[in-house]
Amino acid sequence: MSTNIVMPQLGESVIEGTVGKWLKQVGESVKLYEPIIEVITDKVTTEIPSPASGTLEAILVGEGTTVHAGTVIGIIGESETQVESRESRVESQEPAAAIQESPVSNLQSPVSNLQSPTSRNRLTPVVARMIAEHDITTAELATIQGTGEGGRISKKDLDAFLKRRAAAAAPEKSQTQAPRQAEPVAAPARATVRAVADAAAEIVPLTVMRRAIAEHMTRSKQTIPHVTSIHEADMTRVIAHMRAQQTEFSNQGVKLTYTAYFAQAAIAAIQAIPLVNGRYTEQGIVMHRAVNLGIAVALEDGLIVPAIKNAEEKSLLALARAVNDLAARARAKKLAPEEAQGATFTITNYGIFGSLFGTPIIPFGTTAILGVGAIQKRVIVVDDAIAIRPMVYLGLTFDHRLLDAAAGDQFMQRFSDFLEAYA
Repeated sequence: MSTNIVMPQLGESVIEGTVGKWLKQVGESVKLYEPIIEVITDKVTTEIPSPASGTLEAILVGEGTTVHAGTVIGIIGESETQVESRESRVESQEPAAAIQESPVSNLQSPVSNLQSPTSRNRLTPVVARMIAEHDITTAELATIQGTGEGGRISKKDLDAFLKRRAAAAAPEKSQTQAPRQAEPVAAPARATVRAVADAAAEIVPLTVMRRAIAEHMTRSKQTIPHVTSIHEADMTRVIAHMRAQQTEFSNQGVKLTYTAYFAQAAIAAIQAIPLVNGRYTEQGIVMHRAVNLGIAVALEDGLIVPAIKNAEEKSLLALARAVNDLAARARAKKLAPEEAQGATFTITNYGIFGSLFGTPIIPFGTTAILGVGAIQKRVIVVDDAIAIRPMVYLGLTFDHRLLDAAAGDQFMQRFSDFLEAYA
C-alpha cells in the first residue's frame, strides 16, 4: 500500500507552499514522523514529517516548485520488510493452493513471464517496478541469486546486478565509441560574442526566499499607491530610560533595545489613529482589533517579518522579550509558519546599518510600514537656543487608498510625541 505526501496548509491564510528541499531521495527508507521535506511558506522554512513508514517511492514535485496546499507532492510505498511481513501473514492464513498469481502479474513487463508458485518469484512492488524501469529480461533475472526469504530477489540484489551490468557495458561502449573522431564545427560569431560576455559575469540561481520576496514586493508596488512621510524625533528621554533600565532587564534575561520603544510608540499611535491598523479591500475597510506588530529581521539571504501577536497587551519588558525571541529564532530558521504571518503593521529598523531614512515597501495585505533611521547627535533649536540632541528620522510609508496625508502625519506626530515625552 502507498501513502501520499501532500503539501500541508501551514497557517489559516496559507494556500500554497514551496518545496525547499527533499530530505530523502527516491528509494531511501523513511520512518513515521521523520522529517522528509522542507517547505517554505511566507519565507519560513518548515520541516514536514513523514506521514508513514516505508520507502520514498516517488517525488512528484521538485525543489523550488510552488503548489497549492493539498497537492500530492510525493508517494511513500511499503518497505520490503513490511511487504514480506504482510505477505507472510496472508500466506499463513490462506491455503497454499489458493496462491496462483503473482501480485505483480498485471504489470506489462518481463516479470509477467515468471512462474509464480515459487517464493523466489513472488516480487515486491518496489522490485517489480525496478525490473520494468531497467528492462531486466527474464533470462537476466534467472542469473540473479536472491538473498531474500526463500531465495526471493530483493532490491539490494537488483542494485548489485545493475551495477555489474553497467560495469560490463562500460568497456564495450568505450571501444565502440573510440574510433569516432569529433569533427570541428565553426561556431557562429554571435555565440563567440556571448561566450566573451559570459566570461565576465555569472548567473547565480535565485533562492526560493529571494524569488518569494521579489514576487511579494512587485505585487505590493503594482497594487498599492505608496506615499512616504518623513518626521524626526528627539530620543533624549528614551535613551535616558534605557540606560536606567538596562541592568534590570538584563537580570531578567532580556536585552533592552530601541526596537521595544519603537514598538510601544507604534501601539500608542495606532490606538490614536486606528485606520493605520486597517486594510483596504474592494468590499470595504478591514479593521483589525488586535495590533499584530511585524518586526523586520535581516537574514543572510533575505528579510523576514515575524509578528508579535496582540502587541497592545504587552509591557515594555514583554515587547523586548518578544523582539529578542523572534529575531533569534528567525535567524536560526526555527520560526513556526504562523509566526511570520498576520502582521497588521510593520517596523523596519534600517538605521542599524547606518541609513538615515528610507522609503520601505508596504508588506502586501497591510496599510503601512514604519522605517527607523540611525540615531545621530545633531544640532537643533530648543526653546530658541541651540542644543545638541540624539535625533532619529522616522519614515512612514502608507497606502494612499486608505490613508490621506493628514492621517499619516497625525499618526507620526503621535509616534514622535510618545518618544519625546517618554518617562
